[in-house]
Amino acid sequence: MPQPFLCSPPVQTALDAGRPVVALESTIITHGMPWPQNVEMARGVEGLIRAEGPEPATVAVLDGVLRIGLSDHELLALGQTQGAMKLSRADLPFAMATGRTGSTTVAATMIAAALAGIGTFATGGIGGVHRGAETSFDVSADLDELARTPVTVVCAGAKAILDLKKTFEVLETKGVPVIGYGVDELPSFWSRGSGIPSPLRLDTPEAIADFGRMRDALSLGGGVLVANPLPPELEIDRSTVAGWIEAALADAEGAGTRGKDVTPFLLRRIFELSGGRSLEANIALVRSNARLAARIAVAAAARRETTPPALPSPLPPTP
Repeated sequence: MPQPFLCSPPVQTALDAGRPVVALESTIITHGMPWPQNVEMARGVEGLIRAEGPEPATVAVLDGVLRIGLSDHELLALGQTQGAMKLSRADLPFAMATGRTGSTTVAATMIAAALAGIGTFATGGIGGVHRGAETSFDVSADLDELARTPVTVVCAGAKAILDLKKTFEVLETKGVPVIGYGVDELPSFWSRGSGIPSPLRLDTPEAIADFGRMRDALSLGGGVLVANPLPPELEIDRSTVAGWIEAALADAEGAGTRGKDVTPFLLRRIFELSGGRSLEANIALVRSNARLAARIAVAAAARRETTPPALPSPLPPTP
């Protein structure tokens, strides 16, 4: 079969030259933010990444073609598309085989990035274990993807609407490294804290690049999750967020919302309940994550030009 994806000319040029590239998801454009803030956010994030050195690669399926990197015209059109599919691992090939248009979740974006040889991906927050999953079994495919696909994902933690403790327990069980960037407590999307200790802590993009390089040397496989908290002046208090979430969950239950529709419904309802504060924080955290991802990608590219990391020498045999 022919190559199952198409890189934009700027992305392909960067990859061919060995320059750093940062992948970006598109579900936040079609399902996470209203028009026109969605396109304004996407343009701003791409510009921020370019200013740091890497080439941004927004991923989406347009008329059945898996596109890695969009032109401004394509970005504008996607931001106004009605009825775009929300694509994860299961339905990504369906959209491609049937000529549909869809946006990529964390899982589908990781798949596309790995296909193209892109090692760093910036998003807002990952999916995870939904509240009540012990009866609904509603667990995002993002968690399995992080366990199997070798991409470093920079986020502000898991989305606050989820069961955060169960989400990070699942990641630990699957052997996914979770790194708190400069913090000892994991962030919870709109808030800097979650009450959950960070399993690992690294304080610079270079240290994260070195960590990823050592994992590659050990052939461990799978992804790395970097949890990057919002700056203190931009976060929203956890107790305030908790009130919005409880109200939104009750509304979703009353409306009979299920499956993939739950997260977009909750985010829209929280936007309404917060008077737009959640959207402002969402844009800020996406920009913060993109900046960090760009710096990690630059550091990783610089390390590829040096010799591989040396592993410790084996101990001499015991007499």
